[in-house]
Amino acid sequence: MPDTTSNSEQSKSSPAEGEEAPVLIAPRRRPGIFTRLRNYFLTGVIVTAPIALTIYLTWQFIDWVDSQAIPLLPAKYNPENYLPFSLPGLGLVIMLVILTFVGFLTANIFGRTLLKTGERLVNRMPVVRTIYGALKQVLETVLSQSSNSFRQAVLVEYPRRGIWTMAFVTGDTEGEVAERLDDEMINIYVPTTPNPTSGFLLMVPRRDLIFLDMPVEDAAKYIISIGVIAPEVKAEITELPSREPRETETPTRMSAE
Repeated sequence: MPDTTSNSEQSKSSPAEGEEAPVLIAPRRRPGIFTRLRNYFLTGVIVTAPIALTIYLTWQFIDWVDSQAIPLLPAKYNPENYLPFSLPGLGLVIMLVILTFVGFLTANIFGRTLLKTGERLVNRMPVVRTIYGALKQVLETVLSQSSNSFRQAVLVEYPRRGIWTMAFVTGDTEGEVAERLDDEMINIYVPTTPNPTSGFLLMVPRRDLIFLDMPVEDAAKYIISIGVIAPEVKAEITELPSREPRETETPTRMSAE
């Protein structure tokens, strides 16, 4: 039987040349009740867990300080002996008062003289003087307001070329190490993930480091979260110091004159 369909009807049913046929998108299927309940549960865990852990660790720290400081308080001056309830944080307040008082004594001539006398006695003990000197230098470096330690994050190729890791600048390389190295070296601390309390001390040339604009806190979050929490990129990034080409890099070919 001959096809009686007119040309005009065929042109209406077929798409014009150069135009794509319309694609039908099926509506998204609504998740079931159990899927939604599971998502709600996971969201609650993500929101509640950091807050609960922070409160728990803070409470444990206060309780530990109370157990160490309250026994040092004479019984007649302990308010818990006169009150029917305990006072959480009393030991922490006592420790703050004691540390402030010690700092006040150290600031005057008598305190400085007493401190120097005690340090001379410690320096005569072979093992104790090493531990005391190291701890004192670390605390002075970390707590000093004029120090730049752990205040800048950098990128460095570690443990080999082509693999990058995040590190923290701890200061310039000084002493005998700096004298034996010809280049300008920087001390950096490469923390491990997800536990940043352990890591490696590296002495790296300044030209091999990429200095980041992100705060140290954001860099620490990035390391602890195993790269899940990515720091936000600033709108304006400061110009990074120029890096000299390494020996392994291929020099740019010069065009023929």
